Amino acid sequence: MIAVRGLTKTFGRVAAVRDVSFTVHEGEIVGFLGPNGAGKTTTMRILAGVFPPTSGEVRIAGHDPLAAPFACRRAVGYFPEYAPFYPDLRVTAYLRFVARLKRIPRAERDAAVEAVVEGCGLRAVAHRRVGTLSKGYRQRVGLAQALCGAPPILILDEPTIGLDPEQVVEIRELVRGLRGRSAVLFSSHILSEVETLCERVIVIARGRLVGELPIVGRANAQRSTADGGAGALPLPLSRATIRRSSSPE
Repeated sequence: MIAVRGLTKTFGRVAAVRDVSFTVHEGEIVGFLGPNGAGKTTTMRILAGVFPPTSGEVRIAGHDPLAAPFACRRAVGYFPEYAPFYPDLRVTAYLRFVARLKRIPRAERDAAVEAVVEGCGLRAVAHRRVGTLSKGYRQRVGLAQALCGAPPILILDEPTIGLDPEQVVEIRELVRGLRGRSAVLFSSHILSEVETLCERVIVIARGRLVGELPIVGRANAQRSTADGGAGALPLPLSRATIRRSSSPE
């Protein structure tokens, strides 16, 4: 669903992303992990069509964003790190506005809005103004606008940032429910979050891809031990691994 090859983005003399390649398949939740300033947000903005790459190839649901930008945008639900809202709009009015922007047919808009209001747990605040909501509910609204219209690809840039522990758990559960339905690229700089949610992780540091590996769950690790190590999977992520990968060349 997402295919990236040799992706590079420069801003003047600064190379924010350098020769990055990876794929995200249908139904996967893939973690995009790296320290602050690693190039995660720049990469995700390119995938969402916010700006073009300097060089390299991107395919979104089989489309080239440069040749078919509208087809790519229709295929993507994007939740930026700091999602923009219209604070004076009520939740349902905001989501109807999003549905119009996404060119969802008029006859299907109410059903599309109802689906994300229900799916993201917004029923209790559906008629409140977005600006009066708690941070956790605003994040839910941000996730709802990304999900509106059931796009096959979701790009979620640190959707749990700034939330309290209870709110983090709620958002993680919403994202976990997308497994098998959408191709999800989920960025974070928190190792435990990626290990909890994702089946595979892509590690980026200093604008370069430094690793890609499956996440080892506790059940798999226990099975591997019981089998005497046969078919052992790669070790779980560790902070030391990320630090080594992030060190200057």
